[in-house]
Amino acid sequence: MGRVGVLLLNLGGPEQLEDVRPFLFNLFSDPEIIRLPFPWLQRPLAWLISSSRAKKSQENYQQIGGGSPLRQITEQQAEALKESLKSKGQDAEVYIGMRYWYPFTEEAIARVKRDNVEELVVLPLYPQFSISTSGSSFRLMERLWLEDPSLQRISYTVIPSWYDRPGYVQAMADLIAQELDQLPDPSQGHIFFSAHGVPVSYVEEAGDPYQREIENCTALIMKALNRPNAHTLAYQSRVGPVEWLQPYTEDAIAALAEQGVKELVVVPISFVSEHIETLQEIDIEYREIAEEAGIETFKRVPALNTHPGFVADMADMVVEALNSPRKLFSDVVQPDKQVRIYPQDRSAWGMTPFAEVWNGRLAMLGFLALLLELVSGRGPLHLVGLL
Repeated sequence: MGRVGVLLLNLGGPEQLEDVRPFLFNLFSDPEIIRLPFPWLQRPLAWLISSSRAKKSQENYQQIGGGSPLRQITEQQAEALKESLKSKGQDAEVYIGMRYWYPFTEEAIARVKRDNVEELVVLPLYPQFSISTSGSSFRLMERLWLEDPSLQRISYTVIPSWYDRPGYVQAMADLIAQELDQLPDPSQGHIFFSAHGVPVSYVEEAGDPYQREIENCTALIMKALNRPNAHTLAYQSRVGPVEWLQPYTEDAIAALAEQGVKELVVVPISFVSEHIETLQEIDIEYREIAEEAGIETFKRVPALNTHPGFVADMADMVVEALNSPRKLFSDVVQPDKQVRIYPQDRSAWGMTPFAEVWNGRLAMLGFLALLLELVSGRGPLHLVGLL
């Protein structure tokens, strides 16, 4: 076996307040995020959206210290994975590729080429597969491979999802148990799994396996935990006017409070690193909702970060992938042609879960409305306080 590399994929995040607007611009400039009928609208619309949202987003990041810790944590995970692989007799260089902020996936691939990597394992830091997370990154990499013939010399394999890995499941169960055991009566803590949501259409129309994998993952963790506690699965971070997977986290919290639940242990099931959605959305926004609803104890299970069991399991995944038949981007992007990552029909224009889910058929009207707002300073968005 030649020189081995491992590429960890993640979303990325602004590291300081000045990064927020350009980060949002990168996000909304991606045609895989916003599906517009007119490509020339992409960058102007991205500029308008990122400019209008920057202040609110900066306020959120200010609440967690002024920036996302995602890159720093991912670098720590990469170093820990490298050491774990070495302890298992496998030397490998570990690279980080982010979708919308530094270090970008393209930068990581350039380093892979520079280092003359011959065997590459692509490992997304998303336990469950979704067409909007892992699928999006795989499509980008598939395009890079097609555009750069020199990449053909690299033998690669993809790990699509790993929510059912025993090491990952046990690590999650251990972290939950630690929080439960801090309660006066551990059996009374209601375990609340909160996963990042996706639009219902992704599951019902595009065949996204995300909901199924989240539900299966929850069941496996509860089995490994082996406690009598009641549990709930809900979905957070929804935006836009379309229907997302339910129950919504804020609604489920309120419903549990009405049922008399007093102690909540929240589990960020679809996140393996601390970032804005754990540190700000769960720890601040959802905690406030819970307290106002009457929840007396609100505990949040930490993200895995560099949990030893999790890191060891990642290393095992890499070793197993190197000794298994290769899985290509095309095998994962459209497995058995049943998952349509980005349907090409006009009714599919819209946005992924990392942005507002707009109907593309209204994109032109939205663009004109935003332009009117910025030029005149008057209009419906100013009226409701959005600009």
